[in-house]
Amino acid sequence: MYRDKIADIPLFSGLTDREVRSLAQRAEQVSVPSATALVTEGATGAEFFVLLSGKAKVTRRGRTVGTLGPGDSFGELALIAGTPRRATVTTTEPSEVMILVRRDFIAMLDEFPRMARKMLTALAAWVSERDD
Repeated sequence: MYRDKIADIPLFSGLTDREVRSLAQRAEQVSVPSATALVTEGATGAEFFVLLSGKAKVTRRGRTVGTLGPGDSFGELALIAGTPRRATVTTTEPSEVMILVRRDFIAMLDEFPRMARKMLTALAAWVSERDD
């Protein structure tokens, strides 16, 4: 159901079609109203999100640092390592989000151990391109 959205996410760009399908089967779609905090800065994270529709703002220390729209994703580090959130993401209009929970993701890595290497490579490329 979410195969196309997942395949477009840089972290998952090197995965096979079978791996992407398996990830998509584990994902859940949720409708959220405007002004919903999807993640909160400093809180321990365990989910990865893809904004399917709607918009959201990203804030750090109370300042807006970005906006998200359909197709944007966030929570990669929380998904992989369960790290604290680096920002708060709040919907600014009614939205649909795809959520992948860390425990399901870890189960995927057990099922498809080569995924880890592919995603590690993608994550390293993503980190090397960041300028903050």
